[in-house]
Amino acid sequence: MPRILVDACGWVAVIEAGINIDLALLECCGYKDLAIVSNVISELKSLHDSKLMIPMLEAKAELFEAPESSGKHTDDQLFALARENNWPILTVDTDLKRRLSQSNISWVEVSGRSHLRLVE
Repeated sequence: MPRILVDACGWVAVIEAGINIDLALLECCGYKDLAIVSNVISELKSLHDSKLMIPMLEAKAELFEAPESSGKHTDDQLFALARENNWPILTVDTDLKRRLSQSNISWVEVSGRSHLRLVE
């Protein structure tokens, strides 16, 4: 089943833009199933911002274990899962997007502060 991996900065950008994640993902990707790694939740909780709707993300996304070989860094874990499963990553992180582009892996980004865009 295809999923969209969620990076912490991507989730923050979606919330700050007021985007309805389900509708926006259906429009840009054709599916709305989310996946996360535990580091993403840890990063979001470290921001101490109740407006980030972390419980909603936890309810919507399936938690995946990153491959052991991916290391401890969140971006490395997300990258490994994206490559292994051919899943795009929801992110606004420029370095991560560059890395994804170099490996021909798709990503979803907030575009124009109002909608999501799939970059393949």
